[in-house]
Amino acid sequence: MQLVVNGSRIAGVKVLQYPQDNGRSIQINSTALLVLTHETISAQSAHIDMVSGATVTSDGYLQSLQSALDQAKL
Repeated sequence: MQLVVNGSRIAGVKVLQYPQDNGRSIQINSTALLVLTHETISAQSAHIDMVSGATVTSDGYLQSLQSALDQAKL
C-alpha cells in the first residue's frame, strides 16, 4: 500500500497488491477496495469499518494501512 500524504493528511491511497486469482476475488476487491480507500481518506486513520462480505480483503487492507501509517509516522 502506498499513501499519498499532503502535510499530515492522507490525500490518497494506492493499493499495490491484492488477490486477483479468480472472478469472485476480482468482484469483491473492486468494490471493497473503493469503499476502504474512501473510508480511510474520510477517517484520516485506520479506524474504519470492515466491508461486509469482504472480511479477508478488509483485514489485509487494515493491516497494510496501519503499516503504511506507521511508516509515514501519521
